Amino acid sequence: VQLQASGGGLVQAGDSLRLSCAASGRSFSSYAMAWFRQAPGKERDFVAAIAWSAGDTYVSDSVKGRFTISRDLAKRTWYLQMNSLKAEDTAVYLCAAAVGRYSGSPYSPREYDTWGQGTQVTVSS
Repeated sequence: VQLQASGGGLVQAGDSLRLSCAASGRSFSSYAMAWFRQAPGKERDFVAAIAWSAGDTYVSDSVKGRFTISRDLAKRTWYLQMNSLKAEDTAVYLCAAAVGRYSGSPYSPREYDTWGQGTQVTVSS
């Protein structure tokens, strides 16, 4: 299984972006999919997650009300809609999937065993 993230770019504060993460491989099944972000010199932070089957969503307090995670089962793709972007949202955004194992806690990067390459989001103020 491989994950391909796309949709990043350079935008101004207040603008919107939609990130996509597409899973490829002969068969893809996941317990949960997520987005994390990492700014230079900082730790990898949880942004949002979604359960593959049930569709339950989890969103970080720092982006709640501005970011929305969704999925398209048929396309094996999940999305991160980012509205009202702020300069502090600038980071590399990484998509991840819990394919082989999952303990039910979507917030930790240790839950996810498959990662995409990341897409850069830069928000100018």
